[in-house]
Amino acid sequence: MAKVVAEAAELPKAIVRRVVKEKLSQLSGDETDMILHQEALLAFSESARIFIHFLSATANDICKESRRTTINADDVLKALDEIEFSEFVEPLKAALDEFRKKNAEKRAGSSKTNEVTKKRKIDLHAAAENGDLKEKNEEDEGKDGKEEENNNDSESLHD
Repeated sequence: MAKVVAEAAELPKAIVRRVVKEKLSQLSGDETDMILHQEALLAFSESARIFIHFLSATANDICKESRRTTINADDVLKALDEIEFSEFVEPLKAALDEFRKKNAEKRAGSSKTNEVTKKRKIDLHAAAENGDLKEKNEEDEGKDGKEEENNNDSESLHD
């Protein structure tokens, strides 16, 4: 079988294999390892690639009709409807909601982490400044102590 598509345009075989095997094991209900023939894997991969191209072209048309240059998730959902794959719309919406929730949690967690990191940096900076001040104070106290000793020594000489 001749290669139709350049390797750069192919979907990763390992991912296609994993997706197909996961779906087949869900459908069959057993845990036996399904073996995919190389040509079947290529057919799945090529079919998925063509579907992605068709869906993205349709979503791009919808985007252009709205006079925008960026395709968003709603464009993809409308494109699925338009190419008569409306049964995928609801599962995709659910997956998008899940994705958005996880991203919101990550952002909230990372902003908390960033706040803690900033606070630590501020605390470290303040501690360093206080440490410098502390060292200077200790040096000054040491000088004052020596001066007092010198004063005491000179007083004892006068006695």
